[in-house]
This record gives sequence, structure tokens and C-alpha cells, in this order.
Amino acid sequence: MRELHPQELTQHIDRLYRAAWALCGSRHDAEDLVQETFARVLSRPRTIHGEDELAYLLRALRNTFFTGRRSASRRPVSVAAIEDVDPADTRRAGQPEYALEVTEVYGAIAELPEDFRLAVVAVDVLGMSYLQAARALHTREATITTRLFRARKKVAERLLGQPAGTPLSASAATPREDSSAGGVLKGRQAT
Repeated sequence: MRELHPQELTQHIDRLYRAAWALCGSRHDAEDLVQETFARVLSRPRTIHGEDELAYLLRALRNTFFTGRRSASRRPVSVAAIEDVDPADTRRAGQPEYALEVTEVYGAIAELPEDFRLAVVAVDVLGMSYLQAARALHTREATITTRLFRARKKVAERLLGQPAGTPLSASAATPREDSSAGGVLKGRQAT
């Protein structure tokens, strides 16, 4: 057991932001979620077990996200106009197709069922190993593997324009392409 120091947290901001974006499906909500998570973690001294502060931060991010969703479900809903929506990534303003791809991928991840979404966020967005993700999400490594396979398949189906649950045709994707859907996610989030 050791105390979590605030200066150690700064190295994980970008990874947590990507994880939050995948959870929320919105860039602005992700910024708010990361800020709220850090405010909660830094509000009092924290003690973590082992050396993996990223796993601790992922759990804190997930808990903050679900607390916010429960609170939001009790409030009236307002709808944003299309003019209020910002582009996905302003750093790549010269490549609008990249911003569209990122928005589509994170949108597809945000629509996944909770267990699938958390597995994809932990492994593909944060870059955790299967073992680290299993520990952070309090499940078995084999469960993470299964959830990732199914989640990546659902994301690939959504990006190919097929409704969820519709089997991929042989011409749309072969089993080899289907199993590499996670590679597409990893490749897109790394830039």
C-alpha cells in the first residue's frame, strides 16, 4: 500500500480523457468527467494497493461516470442543437475525415452495453493489458477476452453500417478481418 501523489496523476490525463470520451461519447462530457474524477481523487489523500495507479483511476473514472448518469437520470433532459456540436478533434483541423472517423468510433463505443464498453475502454483506449483490465474491472481475464471480441465485432458492424445483431456477410468481413477490428480501434486512437 502506498499513498497516491497528485504529481503522478498528470501522466495519465490523456489516457483518461480518451477513456472518458469512449464512455460518454462526447468530447465535452469527457472533459467534465475527467475533471470531476480528478477533483474527487484529489479531494482527500488516497492509498492504493500495488503500483498501478492507472487501474485505480479507471475505477474512479467509471464510478464517477455512473454516479453522474444516475444523477442526470433524475433531471429534465435538454436537447442540443446541431450548431452547438463542436468537431471531434481540433488538433487535426486539416484532416476532417479523421475527425469524422474518431467521432464515429467513439460514438460506436459509447453505444455498447456497459460491460463491453468498459472492456474496450480499458484495453483499446487506455492500453491496459488484458490482465490489468481484468483486475481493474474485477473480473477474469477470459471474460475480458470474450467481451472485447464481442464489443469489437459490434463496433465493426456499426462502422460498416450494419444494424447491431445483424451477422456480417462473407463479403463484408472475413473472420480474419473481424478479429482485427480491435486493431482498427487501436490504430485510430493512437494518433
